Amino acid sequence: MAWAILILAGLFEIGWAIGLKYTDGFTRLTPSILTAVSMVISVVLLGLALRELPVGSAYAVWTGIGTVGTALLGMYLFAEPATVIRLVCIGLIVSGIGGLKFLT
Repeated sequence: MAWAILILAGLFEIGWAIGLKYTDGFTRLTPSILTAVSMVISVVLLGLALRELPVGSAYAVWTGIGTVGTALLGMYLFAEPATVIRLVCIGLIVSGIGGLKFLT
């Protein structure tokens, strides 16, 4: 169950990272509120997952999920470059996440 909570926390991290773009420097009320709520939920869920998981692995997986998801959504939503080297690097992050889960 801790891994499911951690994955959900990572998805909320993606939400707040992408949400930051829509806040326009926290000058837009609704996106700012949604982003702040996503931040809180993400950290609270991470804290719950840490009851059972090692902090080093859990934090790395949490940030990895956020990094990969944000990078992929940045390519999709904001037309950020999807170069081969960038996709390979994202694949390496995914490999690291999988390795940490497998070993923990």
